[in-house]
Amino acid sequence: MRNRYLSLLSGLLVLLLFPMGPTAQNSKACALRCPPKSSCVNGNACRCDPGFISSSGEIFTDPLESCDDINDCGPPSPVYCGSSADCQNTEGGYHCTCSPGYEPTSGVTIFRNESENTCQDVDECQHRPRVCKGRSICINTQGSYICQCPPDMEFNPEDLRDCTDVDECSSGKHQCDNSTVCVNTVGSYTCHCRQGWVPKPGFRDKQMTTICEEISFPTWTAPPGIKSQALSHFFKRIQDLGRHFSSASVLNTVRVLVQEMSDLLETPGDLKTLPLSEQHFVVTNLIFGLENVLRGVSKALPKGSWTFSSSAGIEVSLEVQAPSYRNITLIQNRTEMMLTWGKVHDSGDSGLAVVGLLSSPGMHRFLAETPLVLDAEEQTTLHETHRGLLQETSHILLSDVISAFITKDTENLRSPVTFVFQHSVTPGPREKVHCVYWERGQNGSGYWDTRGCWVTRTRDKSTTCQCTHLSTFAVLMAHYSVQEEDPALTVITYVGLSLSLLCLLLVALTFLLCKAIQNTSTSLHLQLSLCLFLAHLLFLTAIDRTENKVLCALIAGALHYLYLASFTWMLLVGLHLFLSARNLTVVNYSGVNRFMKKAMFPVGYGVPAVIVAISAASRPHLYGTPTRSSLRMGISL
Repeated sequence: MRNRYLSLLSGLLVLLLFPMGPTAQNSKACALRCPPKSSCVNGNACRCDPGFISSSGEIFTDPLESCDDINDCGPPSPVYCGSSADCQNTEGGYHCTCSPGYEPTSGVTIFRNESENTCQDVDECQHRPRVCKGRSICINTQGSYICQCPPDMEFNPEDLRDCTDVDECSSGKHQCDNSTVCVNTVGSYTCHCRQGWVPKPGFRDKQMTTICEEISFPTWTAPPGIKSQALSHFFKRIQDLGRHFSSASVLNTVRVLVQEMSDLLETPGDLKTLPLSEQHFVVTNLIFGLENVLRGVSKALPKGSWTFSSSAGIEVSLEVQAPSYRNITLIQNRTEMMLTWGKVHDSGDSGLAVVGLLSSPGMHRFLAETPLVLDAEEQTTLHETHRGLLQETSHILLSDVISAFITKDTENLRSPVTFVFQHSVTPGPREKVHCVYWERGQNGSGYWDTRGCWVTRTRDKSTTCQCTHLSTFAVLMAHYSVQEEDPALTVITYVGLSLSLLCLLLVALTFLLCKAIQNTSTSLHLQLSLCLFLAHLLFLTAIDRTENKVLCALIAGALHYLYLASFTWMLLVGLHLFLSARNLTVVNYSGVNRFMKKAMFPVGYGVPAVIVAISAASRPHLYGTPTRSSLRMGISL
């Protein structure tokens, strides 16, 4: 303390002794006593630097004073930087910056006053797309943003930028009927029928919520007018099965149902004595009835894959799944079905759906002499392929009779379903393989139809079919009777053309070797003879050459050209005769000869060439048929 007072006294003494001393001495004295951020004033006081102030004011003489930073951004006179901007105090000064959530349009991040303010709102939702997490929705505001949850969702307590699903089912906020089960989904919920229950048609509560009822056994009655003890016994068993049906016993019901159908087909009894028309009537009832019952009761099955089989070979494969877009393949002993779930299941459907495949090997016993109906396109193709085709005389089943079905009865699919049938018989040259389905007739009977189904590939032991609907399918091999060529007509054709060739050759040699008779008329007849000779010769030797399609088309084109040229030369012969007869009254015979000599070759060979070229370019597929190297119908000579 004593030393401090001594220093103060020494300082006062210096000031008294040297009040106007040299500048170097004054600076040295001030430097010793003025605090930081200040400077000496007249050698006896200190002044704070701009932006700083002491507690005594700007100028002070107390050596214990200090210069502190002035807060330019605080009261009593804060600096105004303008809207959407903030004042930032610095040591000895200040500057302005845009407020959080704003950015300068000029690119200058620091400015001094309101006139330099170019701050505008920043769209955080666009510049930072992940600022809101999960399913929350980002909404931009002035200078900021908010995260908003979609309906039926709430903020995550651990992160207010993220949303979590509201479980309406566990919280009791759902409006599902007591006959349904609430299934929570992200942002919502759905009401599904309980297992063994189905939606009650036309019944909804006040909130338009589905009301369900327990699955019942579909109605299946015997075909009217059919008297058969075996059939009556079968339907009595079916009625008993239906009366005792419950969703809990669905597995046993399907198993018994398959076995009952198997027993009927294995031991048909008096069914085999019925007329064919009545047998077809019974088959139609059995096919569509069994399919309808399986479609109905299978809705009570739990999720998964199920297979049921009988001792007689009847097999049922069922796939119970939730809606999806994956591929489904059902495989049985001799049949394979492939489809995509999205083809048969509507995107708006909820709950489980069923795809089924039923194989009935014994059904063929009741399908003898059933009619086969071909669509118009297949009939046209068949007649073009088989020359001389009269009619289909008989057909046999190559595959098992199978039924494909889903929960909903689908008539038209968005894309075809593929079936692969295995068979042990290889089709012959006069036999045609058809992919067919069983169609219900107006009189209750049925027939095989090909509409909506076609063969995509046939091998010796398998056939692949595609169909645009689901029904009862099979592969038929139809035998067609073909009109045989009459041997007498064949002999007449070959003998007649051979004689014609001999005569044409003699005529051509005569016109070539006998110079005495050579003139314009003989030249015309010579070209006509040559064209007919070549056309007949090509017809006799190459009309049946159909092994190579290119060679067959060339032969057809050559025959087309030669016969057209023959007709053209006949026209020129007639024209020459007409002009010669007209000019008998006028001595102008040499003019006719000159005209014919100049025109006959370009016309006789050029016009047919132009016609054949146009025909071949516009419709090349009409040259050559599967059985003859000739023109198809639809193009003329």
